[in-house]
Amino acid sequence: MPKTMSHTYDTFLTALAPAIWGSTYLVTTEFLPAGYPLTLAVLRALPAGLLLLVLIRALPPKAMLGRLFLLGALNFALFWSLLFVSAYRLPGGVAATLGATQPLMVLLLARLALGIPLRTASVFAALCGILGVAMLLIGPEAKLDTIGIAAGLGGAASMAAGTVLSRKWQANVSPLTFTAWQLTAGGLILLPIALFFEPALPALSVTNLAGLAWLGLIGAALTYWLWFRGVARLEPGAVSMLGMMSPITAVVLGWLWLGQSLTILQFEGAALVIASVWAGQRFNRPSGSPTQRANLVSKPQLNLSATPPAPEEK
Repeated sequence: MPKTMSHTYDTFLTALAPAIWGSTYLVTTEFLPAGYPLTLAVLRALPAGLLLLVLIRALPPKAMLGRLFLLGALNFALFWSLLFVSAYRLPGGVAATLGATQPLMVLLLARLALGIPLRTASVFAALCGILGVAMLLIGPEAKLDTIGIAAGLGGAASMAAGTVLSRKWQANVSPLTFTAWQLTAGGLILLPIALFFEPALPALSVTNLAGLAWLGLIGAALTYWLWFRGVARLEPGAVSMLGMMSPITAVVLGWLWLGQSLTILQFEGAALVIASVWAGQRFNRPSGSPTQRANLVSKPQLNLSATPPAPEEK
């Protein structure tokens, strides 16, 4: 496959992950019992991780356990916990706008941890994306809460660090294996927290089980495989900008499924988000000679010789 087509294909597959994540709010509110955010996060992460472990039949080496549990905390346990706190204490539009600051954080962390140049155009695209999300989601009745704002920014920082470190610490295993290990680690971290802070989950209906199946199999196992696959192949700044597709999907589903109305300002915000995502892909592509481009890509830090590398996709 030509390099241009391969890059477009990788971008499309990676963008599917946040687009599907945009259904999380609808599924959570319409299909799942309210008041059990941590328990539902465990049921989303841990079964999916264990299922993938059964499929790959490979356990991580002891030398990598510390990094995997840190990544599991950043990408899942801490991120989801702070996300729920911000969602409970802030209007949804404000929480989503704070989450949209993640690409800016990724650009800075990628500069510090991976040596990737910080481009002015990339920063501008990220700022435009934040403005677009605000136009799309923030209403005039929005109210601010200090704890909610801190949680929203903390969640964005957690996911940003997880994205950059996932790139820095990628090993010579397939993205599916990397996903299985991180999901399982994140679920194991969340399990005791949920058991301590939340009451027992009530009996689940068929609708509840269907919602959990969607969030676990599609919203976790499939999407995070696509996400970590993209993290390994694309620039971190480009990957993080794709995360702004999530609020677009959420608004479209609210319009189609819940009959919510849309204003002209929201349409303009959606157009600005899409334009910023496109610009983010263009401005975050490596430049220079092939050798220079190769030097911008972080090399795997561990050589897991016991596990053969996955065959390269054609």
